[in-house]
Amino acid sequence: MSSSTTGHRLPLYDATAEAASSVVISRYSTSFGLASRLLTKDTREHIRNVYALVRVADEVVDGPATEAGLDPALARIVLDELEQDTDRAMAFGFSANPVVHAFARTARTVGFGSELTAPFFTSMRMDLEQTRHDQASFDAYVYGSAEVVGLMCLRAFVYRAGRPTFDDAVLVDGARALGAAFQKVNFLRDLHADFEVLGRSYFPGVDVRTFDEATKGRLVADVQSDLDRAAVTVPLLPRDARPAVALAHALFQELNDRIAATPADRLVTSRIRVPNPVKARLAARVLSRRGALPARTVTTPQTGGSS
Repeated sequence: MSSSTTGHRLPLYDATAEAASSVVISRYSTSFGLASRLLTKDTREHIRNVYALVRVADEVVDGPATEAGLDPALARIVLDELEQDTDRAMAFGFSANPVVHAFARTARTVGFGSELTAPFFTSMRMDLEQTRHDQASFDAYVYGSAEVVGLMCLRAFVYRAGRPTFDDAVLVDGARALGAAFQKVNFLRDLHADFEVLGRSYFPGVDVRTFDEATKGRLVADVQSDLDRAAVTVPLLPRDARPAVALAHALFQELNDRIAATPADRLVTSRIRVPNPVKARLAARVLSRRGALPARTVTTPQTGGSS
């Protein structure tokens, strides 16, 4: 490399890493991708950076790694190396892995470190080692896999207000509750795939083979409790973050309502989705209300299944 280019390559690499993370969220999640578009550019980049690393780690324990021929022991090595690379990048500001590099830039900018990433990777390792959960391990798993992600996003939302160490108890509780709700809804959506394909059952004491309306109702109510806790905090967020968080909340509220309206025997054989026109309608409502949560429209239960 000629000396004339020295000192000018890092911004290009930073931008390339950011672009790589943007591709991950656009390919893997229409819901989060849609909500993130309502954020300002710099905050949107931070949220995409967080999502991309979370998704890559999840793929190590769930999908492509297995399809590529990695057994759990090898997947554990890959996951451990990913965590080590993440820790090193957060400490020194560089990784040869663009997704890790972008994530570390966000962590260093908005003010979090291994206090949030360590629980996350611990939960990811649980997926390689544990297929059933009691209440204690379930709570630990949800905290590490989802609640800390909510806390990472909260840091990204508030850091520009000059509070990089912000720890307001109400907002922290709301961020954790929203992360937990997202994770539990996804568990409910993936009951069949988790059990039949991955051999996992996340909810303590729940057997997919005997899943019934009473069990579904209890789990839906638990998710609703998390969503209600999170809803209280949306108006307290910085103004530029409210529309995106309100839309993400509305999308998962819609999912939970649709799950509630789906017969239990159908829920264990199909994955509930929110149709694109409904997503667009929810986005329009959020924007028209300037980031306030839209009024709920509860889906009526139907014996014929879900849309």
